[in-house]
Amino acid sequence: MKDATDSLLRLSVPDKNELLFKRGINFNRLPAWQKRGIGVYWEDYEKEGFNPKLGTSTKAVRRRLKVDMELPIKDAYDGFIAGRLENRTVP
Repeated sequence: MKDATDSLLRLSVPDKNELLFKRGINFNRLPAWQKRGIGVYWEDYEKEGFNPKLGTSTKAVRRRLKVDMELPIKDAYDGFIAGRLENRTVP
């Protein structure tokens, strides 16, 4: 296993693409999540609610897990991570 890993580390990007192509895989046609991975993180969203004591509608901020299959690349990824870290709250 280590030998295979070592041989891949020495290959250039075009050589890696050629290796995949020889096995019937066109890297450029793969979905983004297969090339870059996925992100799973908390996101805040507003939810409409009802206050029964006052008889009024209200909005509440809730959190949910977001599965992101289209992560940004290069400099945009750096900004994405920085933004996630700035907005991070501990539940």
